[in-house]
Amino acid sequence: MSRSSTPQPIFWRDSRLPHVELRVVEDGRKVCYAPHTHTQWSMGAITAGQSTFIYVDRRYRVGAGSSVFMNPEWVHNCNPIENQPWAYLMLYVNAEWLARLRFRLGLIDEPVWQDLDCDVSRSEPLFLGFRDLADCLLDEQVSIQQKRDRTETFLSEVMVSVSAPSMRSGGPFPPAPGPIQELARYLDDHCVDELSLTWMADRVALSPSHLVRVFRKHFGMTPYAYQINRRIQLGQRALKQGAPIADAALAAGFFDQPHFQRVFKRLVAATPGQYGRPLIKDQVQTTRRK
Repeated sequence: MSRSSTPQPIFWRDSRLPHVELRVVEDGRKVCYAPHTHTQWSMGAITAGQSTFIYVDRRYRVGAGSSVFMNPEWVHNCNPIENQPWAYLMLYVNAEWLARLRFRLGLIDEPVWQDLDCDVSRSEPLFLGFRDLADCLLDEQVSIQQKRDRTETFLSEVMVSVSAPSMRSGGPFPPAPGPIQELARYLDDHCVDELSLTWMADRVALSPSHLVRVFRKHFGMTPYAYQINRRIQLGQRALKQGAPIADAALAAGFFDQPHFQRVFKRLVAATPGQYGRPLIKDQVQTTRRK
């Protein structure tokens, strides 16, 4: 069956394979991301057209056949070029699970996540392997054990291919001073609280404008953007667990559901309904190819 285009993003998840999530976009002309981060390691593959890929302070123009890689918590965004058609796959992988896999492969000395130093690849085997894995995950006739084995085999091949550790020790940005680091950890734990910029600035004994500059220097985004990014991650987690959109909004600290939907779409490039909706058979069939 040939692959046909659908304007809606497709998400594949299975509770029996909780460490991976697949996203399929066949028409990405209206898919625009604001700068954001993931808690997972992620890999993308451009299956048609081309787009921009901004990764921390690096900017790429990537086209069909390219693969891109993103470390956990590294700021990035990928967007269409002048409304030109493009399509892509995304795979999100739990970083702790992947660290254990890399350890078993002998690529790292301990099963603790270490950032990788590969942003973009034109490797045809990796690209085709990703497309085959996507077909496998989307195929209802394939058993969960086969999907589990294919996923581990493919990710093992990817990790061996891009195994060089990051040259940016400690992450993509210079280490933050203690008070700024402590503020970031506070935002991690209290992201749903209403925290004004003035309150944050007082906490670290800086002026609001100075705090914004320093925080962006060390985390790639403003304190407010960092907090909102964490809120949307909470919303994603709630939707994955089957929560209604209204409950997911509350879990993410949004008391105005339309506001949650707008912000969610800006960072995830999909509506909460699209993200949380179970994959249905008709959608699976449209993504298959010969």
